[in-house]
Amino acid sequence: MIGEIIKTILLGIIEGITEWLPISSTGHLILAQEFIKLNMTEEFCEMFDVIIQLGAILAVAVVFFKKLNPFSREKTESERMDTYALWIKIIVACIPAGVIGILFDDLLDEYLYNPWVVALMLILYGIIFIVVEMKIGGRRSKYRNLEMLPLSTAFMIGLFQVLALIPGTSRSGATIIGGLLIGCSRYVAAEFTFFLAMPVMLGASLVKLLKFGFSFTAQEFIILIVGMGVSFIVSVGTIKFLMDFVKGHDFKIFGIYRIILGIIVLAYFMLS
Repeated sequence: MIGEIIKTILLGIIEGITEWLPISSTGHLILAQEFIKLNMTEEFCEMFDVIIQLGAILAVAVVFFKKLNPFSREKTESERMDTYALWIKIIVACIPAGVIGILFDDLLDEYLYNPWVVALMLILYGIIFIVVEMKIGGRRSKYRNLEMLPLSTAFMIGLFQVLALIPGTSRSGATIIGGLLIGCSRYVAAEFTFFLAMPVMLGASLVKLLKFGFSFTAQEFIILIVGMGVSFIVSVGTIKFLMDFVKGHDFKIFGIYRIILGIIVLAYFMLS
């Protein structure tokens, strides 16, 4: 049991870091699980990868609680209205990925959830990140805060989130690229990405949980709780890091990292 807990902690750390950086948590978990295998059923392991995201979601709610809470007594009436408007933008932007994800969840898992697709998407979107950053350069952003973001633009960013249903794309990567292309600052693109994650990841977790059922063994329950707890703690640090990082840096380094990781994943599975 101790060995399984250690594995769970390591996987929680990987999830907490890679879920929020635009480098694909799926790609990292696929590679990690080649070396860190939980001694559980294949069905449970598939669900575990999604359920530990609940810890990451909770991290967003905690870090941005004040900004996302429309009932705060510290906010003026105008600020509360801005918060309600933000939630409307989040919900509208989540509709495309939510609909497509529910309709095609099984097909996506069956045909696209494999190392080859993940590796290719890591490389492809790594290149796209570099190209997009070169294209926008020092361009002045059109949307420098979320209040400036129109509802129609939020929906367009949500369309980019659909691309993240392809494993290896990275949900944060797809929405950040979409935000940058549409004219968001790096800070706004990253921030809105975190907010979009909450409904989408919560929905995906609930779908997997309903498919698996709620009858856990004691060991399975402990593993889920530990994984979620570690993911939450690491996610809090990762979110704060990225929000500080984008104030003075671009995303090229993540593009380079994705390309290197994609090549490593391809090489590993070609040789194994």
